[in-house]
Amino acid sequence: MTSHLINRVAILGTGLIGGSFALALRKYTKDIHITGWDHAEVVREAQSLNAIDAAFSAELGPALENADLVYIALPISATLDLLPEIARHAAPNALVTDACSTKVRITEDAADLFPPDSTKLFLGGHPMAGRERSGIAHADADLFRNNTYALIPPSTTGTGFAPPSVPSPIASAADTDPRVSAFLRILEKIGARTLWLGTQQHDYAVGLASHLPQLAAVALGSFLYDHLDENGLPITLAGPGLRDSLRLAGSPYSTWRDIVLTNKEVLSAALDLFARRIDDLRERLASRDLEADFDAANELYKLLRSL
Repeated sequence: MTSHLINRVAILGTGLIGGSFALALRKYTKDIHITGWDHAEVVREAQSLNAIDAAFSAELGPALENADLVYIALPISATLDLLPEIARHAAPNALVTDACSTKVRITEDAADLFPPDSTKLFLGGHPMAGRERSGIAHADADLFRNNTYALIPPSTTGTGFAPPSVPSPIASAADTDPRVSAFLRILEKIGARTLWLGTQQHDYAVGLASHLPQLAAVALGSFLYDHLDENGLPITLAGPGLRDSLRLAGSPYSTWRDIVLTNKEVLSAALDLFARRIDDLRERLASRDLEADFDAANELYKLLRSL
């Protein structure tokens, strides 16, 4: 590696997230060579958009050759399947990071494949940025700007629903590694707001703040679809509020299958608690007690608008 540490980046998966990361590197960094690995038609499109310099679609090894940073933007199941091969073929001293939406399974596997005595380093990550539409066609160089980017120190694993204690800002020596420092500078340049979390803490928080809203939107959307009549009612009377509420319902199951499967314990408990809240609302429909729920929801909305 040169003094700049990260000069060559291999992006595995050049869809929405990987493609956006490539475009962000193009826009906000200089002199970084970007390699893309994906299905042939996907990397061809990424190359046509000038998102990547070199395209690979067959063997993984050549795509990783001499890469200082390996950025995995693949579905969770594909990441788990390929992680051993990535560990074998990644260049000596390479930093390997992922962008998957759950962290416990991946960081547990990575702990075995990238042990402390390895010259290669794995850093778990999850950009809290996305859209209901996937694919390189919807990639955006500013997708990460002003959005949280979760980073997972290698030593913080665990399972369960209960939220763990908040880790210190420097939860391990990982974020003082010069390779990680170089990656943090890249994230700063592309406008992301980094946040260090443990794996259990991450999967608990994202289960409530991201995965539960997705399933709630799916439940509401499928419920309304089942109740459409021959005139299109009730949807023909829907206003923009329903469209806003159901934006997440446009996400395909293929995007969410692995997320649900790898965070099912958190999601099951969250759905139980949410169902109880729905039951409470139903019981209080005829009273003014709902005002407290509206007030709490209004306050949360204000907090979200301020982020």
